[in-house]
Formats: sequence, structure tokens, C-alpha cells
Amino acid sequence: MPAKTVSVTEVLAAAVAGLGGQERPGQVAMAAAVEQALSTREHLLVQAGTGTGKSLGYLVPALLSKDRVVVATATLALQHQLVERDIPALLDATEQTLGERPSYAVLKGRSNYACLHRVREGVPDDQGALLGAEQLPSGSLGAEVLALREWVEEEATGDGTGERDHAPRHGDRAWRQVSVSHRECLGASKCPFGTECFAEAAKERAYAAQLVVTNHSLLAIDAVEGIPMIPEYDAVVVDEAHELVARVTQAATDELSVPEIERASRRAGRHVEGDEAEDLADAGEVLREAIDETPPGRVDRLPPQLGDALVLVRDAARALASAMPRDTGEDAGAAQAKGWAQELFATAERMAAGADADVLWVAERDRNRGGNHLCVAPLQVWGPMRDKLLYDKTVVMTSATLKLGGDFDSVASSVGLRVDERSSDDAPIERDASHLPWRGLDVGSPFDYAKQGILYVAKHLPPPGRDGLGAAQLDEIAELVDAADGRTLGLFSSRRAAEAAAEGVRERLPHLTTLAQGEAQLAELSALFVEDPHTCLFGTLSLWQGLDVPGDTCQLVLIDRIPFPRPDDPLMSARQRAVEQAGGNGFMTVAANHAALLLAQGAGRLIRTTSDRGVVAVLDPRLVTARYGAYLRASLPPMWTTTDPAVVRQALGRLAAG
Repeated sequence: MPAKTVSVTEVLAAAVAGLGGQERPGQVAMAAAVEQALSTREHLLVQAGTGTGKSLGYLVPALLSKDRVVVATATLALQHQLVERDIPALLDATEQTLGERPSYAVLKGRSNYACLHRVREGVPDDQGALLGAEQLPSGSLGAEVLALREWVEEEATGDGTGERDHAPRHGDRAWRQVSVSHRECLGASKCPFGTECFAEAAKERAYAAQLVVTNHSLLAIDAVEGIPMIPEYDAVVVDEAHELVARVTQAATDELSVPEIERASRRAGRHVEGDEAEDLADAGEVLREAIDETPPGRVDRLPPQLGDALVLVRDAARALASAMPRDTGEDAGAAQAKGWAQELFATAERMAAGADADVLWVAERDRNRGGNHLCVAPLQVWGPMRDKLLYDKTVVMTSATLKLGGDFDSVASSVGLRVDERSSDDAPIERDASHLPWRGLDVGSPFDYAKQGILYVAKHLPPPGRDGLGAAQLDEIAELVDAADGRTLGLFSSRRAAEAAAEGVRERLPHLTTLAQGEAQLAELSALFVEDPHTCLFGTLSLWQGLDVPGDTCQLVLIDRIPFPRPDDPLMSARQRAVEQAGGNGFMTVAANHAALLLAQGAGRLIRTTSDRGVVAVLDPRLVTARYGAYLRASLPPMWTTTDPAVVRQALGRLAAG
């Protein structure tokens, strides 16, 4: 708690001045609302458009709070921005005003930190033996691992944090050679390097900090799954909150594959005297046959063969875990093998139960990657979020896209807040066991979307079909890109569509540079896109969110079709059916909201500064012809809208001419 009694307004003004910025009305309104929410324990949803400065809008009241506040982000990129730039700059700018320098810490999942035991003792192979430095694979992977090991020792001797973000350049396979998951960890009390452990040191810093920065997944594991990961806190600010439901769902999703069962059996074999490891391997073969006999997709009722196989795996995994030494001590191989067996048991038990609260499906995968496997996810997460997060904590959720169809109701319902609990100044709602009051606030945006952007819907095109892009769509794309002279970000519903569009533009407009996702790492593609304005970048979902390319680089955002979930998506289709069985509109509640959110995120790639100008072109006529089109358009920034292709090509031509 600051030594001086200061107001949020005073500290915010000092921060803005210290950072060389200008006061933004939306930022001031947001800071005041967050302060009120933290003091009254009323939940808050804040839509803050790009350029509002929402980080300061919640960081300032969080630092002034009497309680520990957790800030959770969806992406490591935003987490890195907060910890490496925003928070230190804020404290530098306001330390004199505050009268002290509040403490903060970053907390990530264990696998994001290097493991000294793995680096110094080696990595277990499939037979359970430890691989030392002399046994590392040759080539670039071996070189990456050796460089990582040297870096880890430098971090250990130099009081570093051992975080992956600070490591030398490497791939996922190399990082797995120097890190462990929570199930592989020996535990600080048993590990010979527990007193030096980077992950434990991060937890200690978090226990001493007033502000803890983490991610959605860790928040979900801590609050919803009930596994203690974060020091006790009273309030949480969820940034990028439009991602929260998906991240909570992801954290509660389990997978079961035959190769995983085989690896667990091999690694446990040397730690048990009986046949338990072989029994698990045999159960895995029975499961393989059952999966092969089950069609890919959602499994509404367990077929007897699959149900029996899951019970066999469950019982074999339980027997194997029981046969392992009760105290594995400092034996990393034994501890990890026991952890895998226990996790296999829990997953197989969950799948075999066939609970109505879960959705089970067979996911397709190539044989050379292990073949088809099973997945299970919660049918909904709003119930657990309400009971285990919203009931106990004060939650502030913020994003540039929280209003779908023009209001907050859809997002509020998806996280466990009821529409009838929404508060107002005229009718405040008291918080109790049955009521969790919340408010929605849209602080607007500093951008004048009506003047800066055009929403063009290609009404004359045929509705998109199952066969991907047709000749009419490819012609439209080429004409728009030609008018923009490059400067195009193409957002497509599938990799096949993105590649087809890229090939079509290359054939028709060879003088432009056209890049497609998958041809290089995303960071490299983004850099190439920024370097040359006469460039197009076409890709799928990872480009729809988070890509920040202000200026002349991007003056045209192409969206090939409304991004509804696939009809055969197991989880989305199950959720849609559940809404319909409860008497609701499953399409609007699930599919339309999913599409509205992605459309808003995609359209948001266009205007990133007050000087940006451009066009969002949607090649799906249903955005203006279908009944649900108005709902989707109400979720987008308020751009000037047209269906006239000639008007749009002229506008793009004027922008390209500068």
C-alpha cells in the first residue's frame, strides 16, 4: 500500500506525464471504474478500444489497492509487454507521487522455467535412463540444447529468472530438454536443487508482491481447477478477456493417446517388479483397436468396446501407480513415471465416466504422429467460473472486444454472470450468495472509425461454399489487392483458402510480394510484411488476433467468410445443442457469438493509430443479407459501410497513391 494518500486520478496523471503521453478520457473513466469495482467488490466488464491505454487504466488502481491484485493475460506477448515495459515505466513515472515503489512479480507455469535438475542430471529417455550432455542428438537440436544449458548455468550464477522468454533462440523440442512439467517435477523438498529452483523463486517473489502478473491458463488451474498455483489474492484483472472462456476450457481439456500410454509403460517398467507396466501397454493396444473402430468426431454415448477399453486403461494405470515406490525420493525417472501413470488414470477415469458435464470426441491424427486419439472437455465453464472464481474474488475483465451484438450480455453470460445481476446507479444490486452484481462500461476509442475506415461487404458474390474459394472470390481478392497496391492482410477460415488466395494473387499480380502463413515463422513473415508496403500476408486464426501492424503496411483487411465454427466441431456443436435443449437459440448463443468475436478481432487489425486509414472487406454476402447479419455488424467498429465494389476500389486507389 502506498505510503502517501493519493488518488487514482493523481497517479494516472503523473504516469501519463512521465511517459510523455496525453490524457485520454476513456482511460480516465476506466481507471475510475476499476477503482470503484475493487472497493465495492462489484465485477466489471470494460470494453476499451485500441489506443485507449487500458493497461494504465487498470494498473494504476491495482497498484493503489489495499489488496493483492492478479493481472492475467491470454498471451505471453502481452504479459511480456506488461512486465518488461508498462509496469516498470509506470513505477518510474509515479514513484515520487506514490511515496514508494510497489512490488510486482510475474508468475508462469512451471514449464516456462528452466529446471536445474534436468539440466544437471539429464533427461530420461523412453527406457527411463538419464541422457547426459554427451548423449544429446547431433545437429541443430543438440547445439540448441547445449546453448540452453550454458544459459541456464549463467542464469543460476547470475541471479537470473530462468524464464524461457529470456533464453537464446530455440525450438520447442530443445526447450523440453531443459524444463519439466508440473507432473515431472520432484518438488522443492525432494529436489537436490530445490533451493536454487527458478520456478520456486518465482513463487516466492509472487508471495512478496502486491501485483502478480500471470496468464489465463494458470488462473484457471488455480481458481477453477482448485490446484494452488498463485498466492492468495482478492481481486483479478483479466486482460484480453475475450479469450478467457477458451483458455479456461483449454486448461480443463484432457487428451489420451496410445503412444502416450506406451511411453508411460516403458518408463515405468524399470521401477516395478511385477507385470503392471506390461499390463498397461496391453491395455493401450486394446484402446487402439477401440479408437480405430470409433468414427472420428463427438462421442455422445460410449460404445461398449471403447468404454471397456477405457476402464481397462484406467485400472491398469491405477495398478501401475500403486506398484511404484511410495517415496520416489530424488529418483527423477521414478517420480516422472509415477506422475504419468497417475495422470493416465485420472484422464481414463474421467473419459470412462461419460459425465453429462463433459464432451468426449475422437480427434483425427496421422498414423505417423500416433494415430487418432481421445479428447474430453467441459460442456460449459460458466458454472465453475461463477462458483470458484466470481463468487470468491472481485473480477475486472477488459478487452477491445467485449460487446457482442451491441451489449455485454453474451460475454457476461459466458463467464457466469447473469443478465439480471447487472447493476446500475439507479438500482444497485447487493452482493450475496445468490447475486453477483456487475457493470458493463464501454469507454470508447480515440479513433474516428467512421472517417478512418470503410466496411465493405461484397454483396454481389455468391455465398461461400464447402469447396473453398471460387473463381468469383479469387477475382474479387485480386481486384481489391491490385487497387490497394499490396498493403493487404488476408484473414481466411482455413489454411487451404489462404494458400489458394496467395497462389491466385501471385499469378494475377506477380509484381507484388505475396506471403502465406506456414512459409516461415510468423515473426519473420510479420517483419517482411512491415518492411515492404507492396506486400500481402495471408493466413488463418493466429493472424486474426494480436497482429499489430500500424501505418501504411496494412490498408486492406480481407476476410473470406464469416468465421462460424465448423458444423462438425465436437465441443461447439455440443454446446449449441445444449443451449437448444434448454430452450435457447443455440446458433446465436454459440455460433454467432463465436463469429462476432473473431470478426471484431479481425476487423481490429486495420485501425491501430489515429492516422491509419483503410478498408475491411468481407467477401461473405451473408453479413448484409442474413437475419443475423445485423447482430454481427453491431459487434464491429462503427465504420462507414458500403456494398459498392467501385467505391471501395477508388478509395483504396486514393490511399495507395498517398
